[in-house]
Amino acid sequence: MNITAQMVKELRDKTGAGMMDAKKALVETDGDMEKAMEVLRQKGMASADKKMGRIAAEGLVASSIQENCGAMVELNCETDFVAKNEEFKELASNLAEFVAVSNPSDVDSLLGSTCPKCGKLISEIIKEKIASIGEKITFRRFVRYEGNTASYIHNGKIGVLIETDKKDEELMNDICLHIASSAPEFITRDEIPQSVIDHETEVEMGKEDLQKKPEQIRAKIVEGRVNKLLSHRVLLEQPFVKNPDMTVGQLIEGKLTIKAFTRYMLGEGLEKRQENFADEVMSQIKG
Repeated sequence: MNITAQMVKELRDKTGAGMMDAKKALVETDGDMEKAMEVLRQKGMASADKKMGRIAAEGLVASSIQENCGAMVELNCETDFVAKNEEFKELASNLAEFVAVSNPSDVDSLLGSTCPKCGKLISEIIKEKIASIGEKITFRRFVRYEGNTASYIHNGKIGVLIETDKKDEELMNDICLHIASSAPEFITRDEIPQSVIDHETEVEMGKEDLQKKPEQIRAKIVEGRVNKLLSHRVLLEQPFVKNPDMTVGQLIEGKLTIKAFTRYMLGEGLEKRQENFADEVMSQIKG
């Protein structure tokens, strides 16, 4: 299979590996992106906690906290310039509030809903903004929790929404800040699927530095490594970002229980428009 420069770039973006290492991994796996990522991880050339989606699209993450619920949305546009536009910011904020209040079942249901303030369909409101702002605008996703909720939005790029069993605004805000910073995937270790544990074990067992060790010692080392990897992905086991001497679990013990959380990173997993600025300049000169 012909390994293209674009394939190498995609693998580098997903793993953080060097160009030659990425190319060798793709050649070794005959262009299979998933297998190439595993090869790089086994050789220690890709971080286990490196996000596998490219962060590329522009736009905003916004939230709305109401008395008995909270919602968070991601609204995408083409350029960072538009994302900073007050009209676009207002649209994102209004959509977050609408989700919190109206509780739509999914994105299609939301787009087909009528805004009580103006009587127009949400899809029509977005189309009008596209016409006035001059860029494609896409409502990508949302999450909504009922009960005690809190949110933290970092520069419109990272957003966190949590639900807890009790109301403690200061503590809830600290938890949101921690999740934004540390990107946990699970609340407790019990939530981790066995398939994830098996997968991490398989990757660690395949690493080159362990191949010459006796089977028993190798298994013990792998168990320790996997435990450490998993602890980095579990919210309650992570060192609290404001005080690393205690875990998040120790921070909230006896105070409240975290029932659910969602963390959005703007554009995660979306491809960014490929632009050739040299060609763009040339086309303007020729025009």
